[in-house]
Amino acid sequence: MGLLSSGPLATQLQQQASLVKQQHLAELFEQDPQRFNTMHLRLPALLLDFSKQRMTVEAWQGLYRLCDESALAPWIAKLFQGEAVNTSEKRPALHMALRSFDQPFVVNGQDLQPLVEAQLAKMETLVERIHQRQWRGFSGRAITDVVNLGVGGSDLGPMMACHALEEFRVSQAKSLRIHFASSMDGSQLAELLQRLHPETTLFILASKSFTTIDTLSNADTALRWLGQACQDEALLKRQHFIGCSAAPAKMSQWGISKDHQLEFWDWVGGRYSLWSVIGMSIALVVGMSGFRQFLKGAQWLDQHFARAPWAENAPVRMALVDVWNTNFLASQTHAILPYDGRLKYLPAYLSQLEMESNGKRADRQGQEVDYPTCPILWGEVGTNAQHAFFQLLHQGTHQVNCDFVMPVQRYQHSHWSEQTRERLQYQQRLNLANCLAQSRVLMLGNQALGNQQQVDADRHYPGNQPSTTLLIEALTPYTLGQLIALYEHKVYTSAVLWNINPFDQWGVELGKQIAKETLAAIEGQGSGFDPSTEGLLAAVRAYQETQA
Repeated sequence: MGLLSSGPLATQLQQQASLVKQQHLAELFEQDPQRFNTMHLRLPALLLDFSKQRMTVEAWQGLYRLCDESALAPWIAKLFQGEAVNTSEKRPALHMALRSFDQPFVVNGQDLQPLVEAQLAKMETLVERIHQRQWRGFSGRAITDVVNLGVGGSDLGPMMACHALEEFRVSQAKSLRIHFASSMDGSQLAELLQRLHPETTLFILASKSFTTIDTLSNADTALRWLGQACQDEALLKRQHFIGCSAAPAKMSQWGISKDHQLEFWDWVGGRYSLWSVIGMSIALVVGMSGFRQFLKGAQWLDQHFARAPWAENAPVRMALVDVWNTNFLASQTHAILPYDGRLKYLPAYLSQLEMESNGKRADRQGQEVDYPTCPILWGEVGTNAQHAFFQLLHQGTHQVNCDFVMPVQRYQHSHWSEQTRERLQYQQRLNLANCLAQSRVLMLGNQALGNQQQVDADRHYPGNQPSTTLLIEALTPYTLGQLIALYEHKVYTSAVLWNINPFDQWGVELGKQIAKETLAAIEGQGSGFDPSTEGLLAAVRAYQETQA
């Protein structure tokens, strides 16, 4: 039994939830017209509006007590002090050290900052060689295309950030094309290889363990493709591959030159690794200066999380909203709705960050929890979503907690003609209007029209859907760093409140293990599976025989 399911505080919060369930959000605003003033939080370049959440001041106060009774402050201290907060694997989670810059990050008497800086300096050397067209392929031609081969955190994070920061591409990278391939079936890579040239293509092998079958399989395919143009395998591995991993010995064993190996460490979780050398592709787009701004934005958020009191602490407030909706309002799904095409991959990235971290049913003591934990996270660019699943949000039967993410300023650059800039800025105002209107209608329903007339059931919008709005002054490398670190620390806070370990992912590992046995069966070796799998294996073999 945990704090969320039993005891005086749980009872108090359940009573508050019962009262809230009897009220519409519109009523809460009528009772307190100052809700926005009291329930929003302003940070440099970022505003978080919690006033559209189905929460009262009393609920917030009870949740702050939950932070205290869950020992959140000591758990935050443990995180930053390098204690083994990853309890099942008995190791720390120190992704914050990757963005410590000139500030010491001392763990067990060792300052990690020089280690991190050495790898950033090495990455900068490689980035500059590529930008200056000094990196040559086997035939002596300069590299024009870079393909990131990774999966999970080694793919979703870099891809999300590269897409988000495309307009900050440095001049040296104007003609450099960055690609991503992650799928084990080879479909993404096969499509790319049809368009690329072996002489001018460089591959980044991004894998923390350097044993990930998805990535190594794609790497072998890439090597075979290069081998059709050059027979010198050692030369190909030296000139056409960069390795990013926490396993340097395995990179050397595969054949990657020491000079082309970039390292990070076991204390960096895969889904937190875009801050490390796994962010090589990001640096190729925005340059090392832009990459360091990305890190600095996250560093600011780290310091805010470590120091701010609960009522002023953005990640803590976001986590409390999740706990409130999940555990007291029985909402099991959370939509991420970025109103900016540059944040197209943000929902997918956050899905991994949150669900791989907090999709757990065992607490830190190894006991099964008796309360819900992580909600199902999903989403899409808001303007696309309006023409798709917003129908369910507005008139469906599910309560869905929503995050509206909206950069405000855009198209200020002088390279646009005045006429084009004015038109694009109008489109940005139109986009802003849609974001604010959708969150308002989700809150008020038909009442947003300003009348109380009865409407037919099929035209009724009940409203009362909870949402948080995150306004970003402008999307830059710095503010993107703030945004991602905000969600990272929210995930950690939620895990503390749920008493679970957010840093292991044994469910992922089990699937990989079983896949090896199944592959042997597909290739005709092994049996003894369940009847369903045996039936499917028989069908697969039959299809293969037909193809042969």
